[in-house]
Amino acid sequence: MKRSEINALIKENHAFIEKMGFKLPPFAHYTPEKWKTLDHSYDEIRERMLGWDVTDYGQGDFKKIGLFLFTLRNGDVRDPDCPKTYAEKLLISDEEQYSPMHFHFKKTEDIINRGGGNLLVKLFNSDQEEGLAETPVTVVTDGRIRTFPAGYELLLTPGESVTLTPGLYHSFMAQKGHGKVLIGEVSKVNDDTCDNRFYENMGRFPEIEEDEPPYRLLCNEYPPAK
Repeated sequence: MKRSEINALIKENHAFIEKMGFKLPPFAHYTPEKWKTLDHSYDEIRERMLGWDVTDYGQGDFKKIGLFLFTLRNGDVRDPDCPKTYAEKLLISDEEQYSPMHFHFKKTEDIINRGGGNLLVKLFNSDQEEGLAETPVTVVTDGRIRTFPAGYELLLTPGESVTLTPGLYHSFMAQKGHGKVLIGEVSKVNDDTCDNRFYENMGRFPEIEEDEPPYRLLCNEYPPAK
């Protein structure tokens, strides 16, 4: 991805988040120049990769296969005594922009339609070989236990949510004709290095072509503390 594309996405999606009535924390506004001045008191942001995040899953076609994210809070998977045992993210999915099929080995998460369009979540159980099982899928949606056939596309309108447990394959996209979706994710501690199992081979962070200076740093780009 080009840096100019990432800069434009941050500006566009920050405006969308504001339009949805959601306010981001102060570090969302820090410039690259400000990050160069910050001391170790900001290490939780650095070490737990809070902040802006864009992925094309290594496929090089963000509009077709991609996801825009902002991590608001996260615990530390390396520290069993960390009191913060949870994480929270915002995700933005555009119309027919595919977020690939995957499951988590440890993380349970609620995926919430926070506003905008409708979200389609496709569901499969995983089998013993980590493939897609053809067995019925049972999930909880806003306190209601429901069972669907394998591969079912669950429609979440604004305000609705689904709980996804470890080993449950899921993919999602915004439904065509209804606009982009602001998605909330509330979960156990997030670990993108070890806890994601993609059905197909996917990357995590994009390769960036630096065609202009960064407007905001991504969560994997923070400089060391002063």
